[in-house]
Amino acid sequence: MRKILKYAAIALAVLIVVGGIILYVLSRPDVARFSTAELSGRVPVMASQNAQTIPTMNVPEATSWPAGQAPRAAPGLKVERFAEGLDHPRSMLVLPNGDVLVAEAESPPRKDGGIEGKIMKSMMSKAGAGGASANRITLLRDADGDGKAEVKTAYITGLNSPYGMALVGKTLYVANTDAILAFPYVEGETTMSGKPAKLVDLPAKGTNRHWTKSLVAAPNGWLYVGVGADSNIGEKGMGNEVRRASVLEVRPENKYMRTFAAGLRNPVGLAFYPGSERLWTVVNERDMLGSDLVPDYLTDVTEGDFYGWPWYYWGGFIDPRVPPEAEDRRQYVKRPEYGLGAHVAPLGFTFTDKLDLGERWANGALIALHGSWNREPVAGYDVVFVKFGANGKPVDALPVTFLDQFLAKDGKTTRGRPADVKVAKDGSALVADDTGNTIWRVSKAG
Repeated sequence: MRKILKYAAIALAVLIVVGGIILYVLSRPDVARFSTAELSGRVPVMASQNAQTIPTMNVPEATSWPAGQAPRAAPGLKVERFAEGLDHPRSMLVLPNGDVLVAEAESPPRKDGGIEGKIMKSMMSKAGAGGASANRITLLRDADGDGKAEVKTAYITGLNSPYGMALVGKTLYVANTDAILAFPYVEGETTMSGKPAKLVDLPAKGTNRHWTKSLVAAPNGWLYVGVGADSNIGEKGMGNEVRRASVLEVRPENKYMRTFAAGLRNPVGLAFYPGSERLWTVVNERDMLGSDLVPDYLTDVTEGDFYGWPWYYWGGFIDPRVPPEAEDRRQYVKRPEYGLGAHVAPLGFTFTDKLDLGERWANGALIALHGSWNREPVAGYDVVFVKFGANGKPVDALPVTFLDQFLAKDGKTTRGRPADVKVAKDGSALVADDTGNTIWRVSKAG
């Protein structure tokens, strides 16, 4: 009996040691072999795949901006506080009279339980998210033109994790996480006086993992909505991904909604190229293929485009973790126009046709990179500029840093995280900092 117990104890010890070794190997962070610059541009490096059971978790802790400190603007520019004391400002809309609407929101309550849900909640908390959502849109007004919003009022309250906004004529559309609402817009009002009407429902079932619903209006008044996937690679079943990982088209005149473009894991920022009907978006790609895969990207989307998610990425690279489709559609996968680096998490973006900061920033796009949570070393946490050519597409050059130092020098803490960027009526740039609870204004130095 003693020998049996002895051997059992030895076997248990061996299992513990072996299990510890396996757990260590599985949880060991995957260190990037390529820089963000190498993973950016029109032809980014496509690194070798490193499928992970446990993702690399490298989440800088969110702190606050010390008094008197601010992000660093590119040479020739200066940055100041346009508004502060907000509650997780996300996307913005500049109105024709110069007023600025800001959606203050966080994720709605999540239904994902278990270990994965607890880990996600812990990471979000460390990154400065995961709290109760303010569920409102705030109006900011700089009436005296001094570059600071002296008016800050709750414009619309009682929403459900609002994100996208679009003004068409006298109708203001607001995209909640689960529906688009239409409000009667009256220029100059500091509080919405009218009542909303629901236009259409939006996908929000399941865990609603990617909850943001971005929104833009086409020149003809139709609306386009960015809807992210409810998973990483469809592991919860593609039945949960109906009308997700897509850009949806909504026609307000008859409430008709359809899928406009698909296979985009999480299309967030949306904008039309100036003077055209060409829609562009920035996309957050999939996780757990390593620190160097897959590059997030900027691309145009046209009717019927398919970008490959979850089966393929970057024009046809196969994701071996995903069971193949019954019908192979690899030949139809559209290649993105421009890589932004792996795991940089692009959110809001805008074209710079109305920006008045000099020729260097003309004819291009400013993109807010929210920053990585699963890359070693971290990437993003800045605002970059992508130059466009006369053909209306990105040139063969790397992104240029417009605003940075949201990430502290130690790489372990953040003072803020860029969530959106828009051009103000006076030609300056406004950057929403959702954990710094500030809107930064970037203008010409001097």
